[in-house]
Amino acid sequence: MLVYLQLYWAFCKIGFTSFGGLSMIPLIESEMTAHAWMALEELSDIVAIAEMTPGPLGLNCATFAGVRAGGMLGALCASLGVLTPTVIICSVVALAFHRFKEAAAVQHLLQAVRPACLGIIAGFLINLLRSDYLVNGQLSPALIAIGVAALVLLLRFRFTAPKTVIVSAAAGLLLLYVPTLFRAAH
Repeated sequence: MLVYLQLYWAFCKIGFTSFGGLSMIPLIESEMTAHAWMALEELSDIVAIAEMTPGPLGLNCATFAGVRAGGMLGALCASLGVLTPTVIICSVVALAFHRFKEAAAVQHLLQAVRPACLGIIAGFLINLLRSDYLVNGQLSPALIAIGVAALVLLLRFRFTAPKTVIVSAAAGLLLLYVPTLFRAAH
């Protein structure tokens, strides 16, 4: 029973202290590793799956992380936890926004929040790069090539995130798994 309350509270804190989307990922990482619910590598998998499934990234991550930590009831608790702050904040903001939307303080607040979110995301990306591009403590040229190719697909060819993940997964199988099969056969 305690894990369900912990999941609800952890994702409630994430919902109150992040601004949705990718800014939630470092906070999810922190909570999941602090409670030993999953490793950083597993979080990377959850983010990839959450990007491919319909719905908000934060909610999808909460659902998948909740399943990992506490099964279906864990998914429900984590999802409700991440949604609770949104409902509360949106209700309060909707009541006050029309009255204060042109206020200088509100505009300055919004300007200050954007760089902070970018800094949080950059810090998470650095941690993620460390876990995703190292194999046995060494940089993997194949993984770097997949990452660069995915970036090119997204930016140059305007691939969607799900298509990019599928192509990257296929490349990972070809570059990493198939050679392992050949080495094992010989």
